Amino acid sequence: MAVELAERRTILDDEESIFPLDLETRIPKIRELYHMASAKQWDPKADIDWHMFDPSAYTEEQRFAARQYWSRRAWSEYGAISESPMLQIRFCHDKCEPDLRLFFTIRSQEESRHAEACYLMAQALGGYMEQPVQADYEGSVATHGVRKMALDPSISVEAILAALVCAAEEIAFDVFRHLVNITRDPVANQICTRIMRDEVRHCAFGWRFLDHRIPHMSPDEIKVVENAVVTMMEKVELNGYHSAWLAPDNPASRAEMEVDRLTWEAGLGSTIEELEKPLFVDTVQRIRRQMEPWGVHLPLFNHPKIGEF
Repeated sequence: MAVELAERRTILDDEESIFPLDLETRIPKIRELYHMASAKQWDPKADIDWHMFDPSAYTEEQRFAARQYWSRRAWSEYGAISESPMLQIRFCHDKCEPDLRLFFTIRSQEESRHAEACYLMAQALGGYMEQPVQADYEGSVATHGVRKMALDPSISVEAILAALVCAAEEIAFDVFRHLVNITRDPVANQICTRIMRDEVRHCAFGWRFLDHRIPHMSPDEIKVVENAVVTMMEKVELNGYHSAWLAPDNPASRAEMEVDRLTWEAGLGSTIEELEKPLFVDTVQRIRRQMEPWGVHLPLFNHPKIGEF
């Protein structure tokens, strides 16, 4: 084990030098997103109409389910808080365009707001839960591996951002857009709407960056991008990271699906397999089409509840 650890190298093992420090605009479309995000910041406590939430309008069973759902949302958003600094370190190490570093300072704040808003909603429903009620479900929601990838010099920044943003965040955005359309509770709907508006910029960042970089990459480098996206789809998304119904079938995932159903029936912010499945398939197919011009060829995926798609 000692030998294995000694041989494992990360970018933290390299000497650091920030000079010459470039702050010029190198990718105007991303610098534009940075300025837009700076102007559209919001406060989860002040900008959500919490006084409109009436817990007495829901049964105890619905409130308990929704507490679990919004706590799960908070865990997911919190993971993004920890991945952002790792990516910032990588951007600096690789001397990426300064536009990336500037945008991700705001992206970190936005993910923090998302986590706080979800936490506050869980609190309003009766109390935030620090971990899954179903301990066996932790494997599906614990991590998607981006922090480790960010420190691995063998995985390019382009590959990481294609997998994280153009794949995973694109799926998350479509889910939030769907939730805005179906969530009846006014406070839950406001939270979904606020998060969705931020996710628009997060997704745009990934596509704009890859559009900028792909023309300068070799076929071998593009293949690394392709492999990273496939791994994110197969090992993370199809394992239930964003949606409980995609997780391996066991008592824990079935319990979480029931949580989602009760929360959806109450109009408190979740959705269900019957509604989300066609949306998920459409999103993956759109991502596949959008990546084709880059030379990134995603294979057909397979899942027991979907088949080949």
